[in-house]
Amino acid sequence: MVLKLTRTYFANGTNGRLEYEGKLICFTIELPWKNNIQQVSCIPEGEYFITKRYSRKFGWHLEVLQVASRSFILFHPANNALRELNGCIAPVTKLSGSGTGTMSRAAFTKLKNLVYPIVNKNDNVLLLVQS
Repeated sequence: MVLKLTRTYFANGTNGRLEYEGKLICFTIELPWKNNIQQVSCIPEGEYFITKRYSRKFGWHLEVLQVASRSFILFHPANNALRELNGCIAPVTKLSGSGTGTMSRAAFTKLKNLVYPIVNKNDNVLLLVQS
């Protein structure tokens, strides 16, 4: 499975469009690009694998693997990048501004329902991040 995240960068956040086979899954929000600095920047453009991960804070969620100089880059619900993200990616149903969106939990559930069956079969999920 290949997911394509196409980004638009703004001073206060990064907005994205996440697609599978040319069809919209959801939109995304992230921190603005600040040279890949931990906890204040979105991750660099590139290719990454995604897997399932569990934590007490987020329950079952998705982790983006092998990000240069970074760890624990997650897909998890959030509606405001500057207030709720530390470098992670939040799926949202609608974009409402730069780095902000609405109905993140619904978008996250939609993403999980698409990706988890693939990961559960030990198949790869590749994320292509581009602008």
